[in-house]
Amino acid sequence: MQQTHDISPEQIERDKLYREMGLSDQEFEMVKGIMNRLPNFTETGIFSVMWSEHCSYKTSKPLLRKFPTKAPHVLQGPGEGAGIIDIGDNQAVVFKVESHNHPSAVEPYQGAATGVGGIIRDVFSMGARPIASMNSLRFGNLTTDRTKYLFSEVVSGIAGYGNCVGVPTVGGEVQFDDSYEDNPLVNAMSVGLINHDEIQKGIASGIGNTILYAGPPTGRDGIHGATFASDDLGEDAAKDRPAVQVGDPFMEKLLIEACLEVIHSDALVGMQDMGAAGLTSSASEMASKAGTGMEMNLDLVPQREQNMTAYEMMLSESQERMLLCVKRGREQEIIDIFEKYGLKAVPVGEVIEEKVFRIKHLGEVVADIPVDSLADDAPVYNMPSQEAAYFKEFQKMESEIPKVDNPAEMLKTLLQQPTIASKEWVYDQYDSMVQTNTVVTPGSDAAVVRIKGKDKALAITTDCNSRYIYLDPETGGKIAVAEAARNIVCSGARPLGLTDGLNFGNPTNPEVFWQMEKSVEGMSQACERLGTPVISGNVSLYNQSKGKSIFPTPVVGMVGLHESLEHITPSYFQNAGNAIYVIGKAEVEFGGSELQNVIQGKYEGKAPKIDLNMEATRQKQLLEAIQSGLIESAHDVAEGGLAVALAESVFTDNGLGADVTLNGEATTELFSETQSRFLITVKEEHQLLVESKIQDAFQIGTVTEDGTLRISADNSPIIEEDVKQLEKLWRGAIPCLLKSKA
Repeated sequence: MQQTHDISPEQIERDKLYREMGLSDQEFEMVKGIMNRLPNFTETGIFSVMWSEHCSYKTSKPLLRKFPTKAPHVLQGPGEGAGIIDIGDNQAVVFKVESHNHPSAVEPYQGAATGVGGIIRDVFSMGARPIASMNSLRFGNLTTDRTKYLFSEVVSGIAGYGNCVGVPTVGGEVQFDDSYEDNPLVNAMSVGLINHDEIQKGIASGIGNTILYAGPPTGRDGIHGATFASDDLGEDAAKDRPAVQVGDPFMEKLLIEACLEVIHSDALVGMQDMGAAGLTSSASEMASKAGTGMEMNLDLVPQREQNMTAYEMMLSESQERMLLCVKRGREQEIIDIFEKYGLKAVPVGEVIEEKVFRIKHLGEVVADIPVDSLADDAPVYNMPSQEAAYFKEFQKMESEIPKVDNPAEMLKTLLQQPTIASKEWVYDQYDSMVQTNTVVTPGSDAAVVRIKGKDKALAITTDCNSRYIYLDPETGGKIAVAEAARNIVCSGARPLGLTDGLNFGNPTNPEVFWQMEKSVEGMSQACERLGTPVISGNVSLYNQSKGKSIFPTPVVGMVGLHESLEHITPSYFQNAGNAIYVIGKAEVEFGGSELQNVIQGKYEGKAPKIDLNMEATRQKQLLEAIQSGLIESAHDVAEGGLAVALAESVFTDNGLGADVTLNGEATTELFSETQSRFLITVKEEHQLLVESKIQDAFQIGTVTEDGTLRISADNSPIIEEDVKQLEKLWRGAIPCLLKSKA
């Protein structure tokens, strides 16, 4: 194999070697124009990772500009390691979601583990203490050995890293569908807490200031990981294993403590984690944001392996590494803090006035690039967009009521669908109680983490029904945001803002780009109406293989504020005798539903419609009722419709049941997935007040103490089931599928 330093700039151009790195012919011409010469091998590699979709968002940038990102309570919007929202008392919440899809497809344990480690670094690089982790996962159906393996290993990777790093994994969501068979999605979310005066930014300002490298040595793992994440997942994906990094959660635990101590020193100017594209992105971005340049000497960079080339060091994505800008002459103060935690911190460069990114290695300048060209001059593509042909067909379909002969058997079937079934097998592997602040553990609409020393807490959720988005991207995009907000409101919190993980197929396909465009428009409209600005996010494209794309999956991670711990509301029924209400009426809406999936084995027709004004009104009225102490429990009506919501609400340890009477056509009342609906319980003495405060609340029954779920419709009983038996089916479904022979 020819050594990289032996490859001349002329050979790169002649043999079009830049294509293998991910640059197009047109982009290589742009690089030549910027440099006024042919780039060498290292420079070509640097441009290729910085201009990759993963780092530059070159095809998604025009869409991301549509998101509302500003509000009085937003302290930091998109553009830094993570976004920040004010929660009062000089405190703020810091959060972001990040995908690790391609790595998890080829090396599921490490792919998922390093996804968790990377997003936690994004949060503490801002100066925040990570207080909670979440995730949003997608897999194929649990019917093949490969899917079972990917599912088990991804969950193990999340648990293995999260449990060791000392940050509680408090919940998330998992859905299963054929479209993810070859492309699992692994989206990790981290939430941190910070005081306003401790907020850090990733900038390298102050001419002559020192650049410090902190953390373990650089190895050859993860080279070209950003480019790998910006391409279709090929059938020979195993060859990309070197592009998957290896994580060390114990090292990260030390790094968190060291960095959170370092922020208290006024010697620190800026700090950024080495994420995608490693040293290249962190160094060039810090300089570009500060309007300065940077010079680095790679001979000073700690190296795990011998004879590493400049190209390898600049593009390595070895984990648990940070880059800091420190005031000249005060380096030792910072180095001493890292050494206290057994970590190495070494000077590797300095801030220079000339706005270039200059890299030296073995006495030679191996890269000399205008610093702004890597970030600001990256190409931006307005991709062609074309309405999907299937969408036109689906819109012509009439809404029909599926035929359900036995509602009780159908409820049992739905409860065993992996997307609906209990995810206990997943979250039992996570440590959700470390740090001792978790009030509502995994399994509820939203997790709740209290803020020590204050009468308040944070609600956290992740959500996205990709089936609706596939059927109708704009409507589905609205629903994704609305459903996340519903989860937050049901827990008793006020939604503050969101982070998005936009997972799509190949953007060069006009129909895929149309899905992106429309779903972003829908999400933006919902964010505006519900007052939940987008403060951070991640784009993961090229999630397709063998010509088949995943369902469009723009994951929403949302955080809300409980203004008092008394507002924290459970999602399941509390006491016998409480009145059961449903907010909102069911309509004939089965497109993209679990019922349609069970009966037809596919998704078609129109997605459920959503009225954002009605959604906003109901959320506001319910939250006010909760804050007034009138609501005993609240749960949103989601996958599987009201029947599933009722069943989930009686799966408690207190032996409760429910007696419910529905007016209207039974299948629609039980299984329709009409939007903006909630299931709540109320004490008898509060019923009239609740009915006066929530305009669309209708009493449908009473909580009982006999452990039976009884549902009548059209004046005749249609479901009468022992709650424990239903719960057994619901809890046992995923373990049973994992044990069964494929």
